[in-house]
Amino acid sequence: MKNRKIVLSFIAIVATVAIVFSACKKINEATELGGGLIPPVDNITTFDTLLTVQAFNDTFGLANDSQYLAKNEEFFLGKINNDPFFGQTDARMFFELKPQFFKYSFANRPDSLFIDSVVLVLGYVETYGDTNTAQTVNVYELDQSNNFRSDTAYLVRQSNLTYSNLLGSRTFIPRTLDDSVKAYRDTTTNQLRIRLDNSFGTRLLSYDSAGNGAYAGDSLFRQRFKGFALQSMGAGNAVMGFDLTSFNTKLAIYYRYEKRVVSNVQKLDTTVAYFTFSGNCAAANFVKREYAGTPLLASLNNGNAPDPILYLQNSPGTFANLKLSGLAGLSNRVIHRAELIVEQLYDITDSTFRPPDYLYLDAYDPTISNSYKFRTIPYDLTYTSSGALNLGVFGCVPVRSIDNFGNPIRQWKFNISRYVQHVLTGTQTLYDLRLSAPFSLNEQFGIPPGTDATVGILVNPAIVKGRVRVVGNTGPLDTNPRRLRLRLIYSKL
Repeated sequence: MKNRKIVLSFIAIVATVAIVFSACKKINEATELGGGLIPPVDNITTFDTLLTVQAFNDTFGLANDSQYLAKNEEFFLGKINNDPFFGQTDARMFFELKPQFFKYSFANRPDSLFIDSVVLVLGYVETYGDTNTAQTVNVYELDQSNNFRSDTAYLVRQSNLTYSNLLGSRTFIPRTLDDSVKAYRDTTTNQLRIRLDNSFGTRLLSYDSAGNGAYAGDSLFRQRFKGFALQSMGAGNAVMGFDLTSFNTKLAIYYRYEKRVVSNVQKLDTTVAYFTFSGNCAAANFVKREYAGTPLLASLNNGNAPDPILYLQNSPGTFANLKLSGLAGLSNRVIHRAELIVEQLYDITDSTFRPPDYLYLDAYDPTISNSYKFRTIPYDLTYTSSGALNLGVFGCVPVRSIDNFGNPIRQWKFNISRYVQHVLTGTQTLYDLRLSAPFSLNEQFGIPPGTDATVGILVNPAIVKGRVRVVGNTGPLDTNPRRLRLRLIYSKL
């Protein structure tokens, strides 16, 4: 997670520098990058035109969900019950916490240990959504029938893990999770603490470390305890992010043990043992989206008509298919700049459910031999000298703007100049494009045919958080000045 943040910070810096540089020389509607290299539009030698882009909403769905989540990424827990455009989100967490080493033992003999309390502690990162609506989180024990593996990455939209034994529950306000916490040997901030039933703590204490007891080895411990399942119940309108690898994430077992006996009086000392998350612990994050009754679902069921509003949601979520119908049959010309312009459609709920950090644009290529038939935009999405993809220069990073009513919005301008030039010269296939806001994806990179390689692309810093409505395009008769559009600055041959 830390490495991802460093990469994205670098992308943002590169994009900002490029934006400032290009602002020195603008033409009509500003271009954020490369303005100094584009000749001024005079309608004699250099021309400026807008081409139609038809747009159609779609959802990734269960069938083609390929989003896995590594254990060191941010995990989400909670419920969004009332997003007026994107419906409901149910995020559940599954994970193991174990002793830091095996063979493990508590202080003193197992029959001389007495539980005070047992608390599940999670390292809190952030809240996405309504921070003032209370949530109730239940903690369950995973059923013994589960095959929960530490060497397996799990799809975020699919889960076969079962649970039934309720260990504890807590109701809280999300905005309080960054408050200071004072506990025995643990005074800090950014924790969600859920007290579990003392019988569970007593059970952990009773596991004998001698012989073939549960603490003799990792596999023996897993035979006794498969892990935790956390689910938000009832009300709620937010999801909360947690870091399982954080120092703040642990199972705190507070107990007393017999230290000595003086004059037939038992003397007890109090201490705490921690089970933590490590490389040999399993973890999975399940996220369910429900769109029933939303404008998004209505747009998916409106037939073949292009959509005037596009709904883009982070993984696991939605995307839009784009057809550059205006390019079909266009004569060859010198392309100085070709940019796909995308503008946010503002709503007051955007302050609660904020837009994703980045959008992404790729191409559908039916000739790819594997089942995932998408590739990076040829010629324009490339690697820099430092080995990073030029996502900022390409246009994934938004710029701040305002709409006709003075509302703050984001605007994206994807630079596809070289791709469009090759389409017009007949050296490149005209693809349908896909606009999305993914966490990450794997797709083909290269100039077809013959140079493809499958690459992993990191787009947004985490799953789940981030959704935005952008203005679509209904076709050649669409007169909305903020519609999705392809802008060409060119010279005739």
